[in-house]
Amino acid sequence: MAYRHIPVMLNEAIQYLNCRPGKTYTDCTLGGSGHARAICERILPDGLLIGIDQDKDAIANAHEALQSYSSNIHLFHGNFKNLPRYLAQINIDAVDGILLDLGLSLHQLESSGRGFSFQKDEPLDMRMDKRSAIRAADLINDSTEEALRKMIKDLGEERWSKQIARSIVKRRRQEKILTSRQLAQIVSEAIPRRKAETRIHPATRVFMALRIAVNRELEVLGHFMAGVADWLNPAGRLCVLSFHSLEDRIVKQQIKTMEKGCICPPKVPVCACGKKPVMRSLTKKVLRPTADEVARNPMARSTRLRAAERI
Repeated sequence: MAYRHIPVMLNEAIQYLNCRPGKTYTDCTLGGSGHARAICERILPDGLLIGIDQDKDAIANAHEALQSYSSNIHLFHGNFKNLPRYLAQINIDAVDGILLDLGLSLHQLESSGRGFSFQKDEPLDMRMDKRSAIRAADLINDSTEEALRKMIKDLGEERWSKQIARSIVKRRRQEKILTSRQLAQIVSEAIPRRKAETRIHPATRVFMALRIAVNRELEVLGHFMAGVADWLNPAGRLCVLSFHSLEDRIVKQQIKTMEKGCICPPKVPVCACGKKPVMRSLTKKVLRPTADEVARNPMARSTRLRAAERI
């Protein structure tokens, strides 16, 4: 089956990246290569795209989807937190633009067979990189009730985390919880029917929390954002597409920190830390997709775009 994904906020992302011929850009999350293809079209004839994805399926798809740009690309199967290592391998110190699209692809939801969706009955895996050791089933079956509650509450922002964690522990005493449909049913039954939201499936937040935990997504994003300015050339651009408040908060706060520079306490009359601003925000307010885009692609509805430029 072909790798299926629709790039979100494509025009806005390309605009903020300021793609130009001869420049070097990094797509840290290739997905279906929609953003990557648009970047390649604008950097010809002698620009360079560095593409990264921790999902091997996305890399295989990129080799095919970007075949006509093969002389202009370097592809790496791994996590974007390793960007400095990948740049060193091709003797590059910094790039002119970095794109992060932090969402799931349609392929991962529909065809990966890894339990990302509660609409299917698949093994509870949720690893974006299948070389990783911890699967979703491991966390569900081996974590303490308190650890489950905290994960579901903190990463999924789920108000019924206590009831859900208790139900998971009760069920796993009877049988191991190994499939996405098993987990979705447990969660649905744990939430009082009269309190359940009708707008989203009851298991939505639990599945999100579990995926974030399995792939350590917030930890990786925070680490990456703390160093991202070092990997951009002067006037280089960063564009981040996030899909829930926890991701967006990390991006927003880190851009603000890089804009401010000084980290001395407010009461200190003269700066003693010596830190200078290294980025300036290009999006004072978060950007959202247009109504037309959401109508065409409902998966875009929760997208948040922020961009910044290296000083």
